[in-house]
Amino acid sequence: MGAKKRAFYRIVVADQHAARNGRFIENIGYYDPNTEPPTLKLDTEKAAAWLAKGAQPSDTTRGLLKTQGLLGGVTAKASTE
Repeated sequence: MGAKKRAFYRIVVADQHAARNGRFIENIGYYDPNTEPPTLKLDTEKAAAWLAKGAQPSDTTRGLLKTQGLLGGVTAKASTE
């Protein structure tokens, strides 16, 4: 979405068989990288519910979900014993 050189992204839940820009099941937020700092509005309750049902986020969306703390953004430290 957006305009030329002004990208704006919706975060949606879609069936894996739907076209990339085709039908989607639910709109759960948006990401605007043009603001400073970048704006991320996400309905965390809906996102968590879809993840619990087995939804698989894309690589980019996975990174955005980690910044919101939905996918365990903190990695465990290795033991030095």
